[in-house]
Amino acid sequence: MKTDFHCTTCRSGMKRKHGAHHFRESGLSNVWIADLESHHCTRCDNVEYVFPRIESLLRIIAEAVIHKPPRLRGEEVRFLRKTLGWSGVDFARHMGVAVETVSRWETDAAPIGPQADRLLRLLVAQGHLTTAYPTDRLRQIDASRATAPRLTLEATRTSWRLKTA
Repeated sequence: MKTDFHCTTCRSGMKRKHGAHHFRESGLSNVWIADLESHHCTRCDNVEYVFPRIESLLRIIAEAVIHKPPRLRGEEVRFLRKTLGWSGVDFARHMGVAVETVSRWETDAAPIGPQADRLLRLLVAQGHLTTAYPTDRLRQIDASRATAPRLTLEATRTSWRLKTA
């Protein structure tokens, strides 16, 4: 069998496939990618995924997270912190809280407060991730609940787009 791809584990040929992928690699439990290319080893069952334009993919996920009305969940706080490129210590310093507080937010041991939630969203919006975040969205944040709507993304020729939210 002739293949264009070889397994990084055993160097055998790989078959190319396309299908939906639960994007756990993002650190978020609710992100799916529609029609993602993957390569499956014909010998050792290794699977390798192809993520085109990864920076664009992570940017659109971050935008979807900061625009959702419910308060941020721990995994979303961690994702946004990492998207900003900050360590837990840097993040705590920027947010004006103790490192232990950041840890509690990220593990859902304590919910992020409404002011810190808004500040984090604004920090991400003002970063290199997005160009606009209308302040009226801040009033729409529902601090009483944290939910995880399923995000399905698909690659376009030049970027990524949110298929469903």
